[in-house]
Amino acid sequence: MPSIPVFMYHHVAPNTGDMITVTPDTFDSQMRSIKEGGYRTLSLDETTAFISGAFTPKEKCAVITFDDGYLDNYIHAYPVLKRYGLSAAVFLVTDWVDRATEGTGSRKVKSPPTPPFFKGGESASFLIKKDLSSPNHAETKRLIAAGDYAKVVMTWEMARQMSDETDGRVEFGSHTAGHCDCAAASPAELASQLRASKEAIERELGRPCNHLCWPKGRYNAKAVELAVAAGYKAIFTTRHGVVKQESDPLAIRRIPVKEGTAWLKKRLFIYTNPLMAALYARLKG
Repeated sequence: MPSIPVFMYHHVAPNTGDMITVTPDTFDSQMRSIKEGGYRTLSLDETTAFISGAFTPKEKCAVITFDDGYLDNYIHAYPVLKRYGLSAAVFLVTDWVDRATEGTGSRKVKSPPTPPFFKGGESASFLIKKDLSSPNHAETKRLIAAGDYAKVVMTWEMARQMSDETDGRVEFGSHTAGHCDCAAASPAELASQLRASKEAIERELGRPCNHLCWPKGRYNAKAVELAVAAGYKAIFTTRHGVVKQESDPLAIRRIPVKEGTAWLKKRLFIYTNPLMAALYARLKG
């Protein structure tokens, strides 16, 4: 049976220097490799259908995910996904999106520019036109801590645009309401965070939210129990590995993405081959 890699992105921005950022040029090259390599990018529902055995794709497949809902995903990643017609999922920290939306007031957001790098495109928004560089992750964390969400987190209008312009091909799941530590939060607090995030996404985007991703990969058995009770059908983790038809839909493994197209091509080749994927996993311990 086939195996499917679920790739985990955070930032797509010119400022690298950390382990969770790829440059816009690299992201474009990586997505082009997926497209030209004949890989099908699955939705989250298709991924869970594959796990259950209800769906067996004929093509080689991959899943593209983003954690946190950073503004640079809208500025730099979304135009590339749209250009190549690829599916992807963004796990939103909904309180952050609320604060970012409040910080932009009522000003409208224009479509992000079309690659190659913005040639012939218009300014993506009033937020973007003065600084296309995007803060690095350390600065992003500082701005969030200072309450400057609008500088680094996408708004609900941006998320709606991404969803609507692609007919849901770019979709959104929950990363809790406040990016909480799901292994340490009290049951009452975590239950509230899980419900609030799911409800916000469904209310703001008008689409079901059945998928959750644990912030920083932190969770325990009680957290899983509360997530199921809140109505989530599948949960994504930061544990390393691929998706198989015997995988646990409540503990879906992913592969953190690194800078470089050769790196991605190698992982696509390895992880879509079940025997090679199993051998590689053993070698990595």
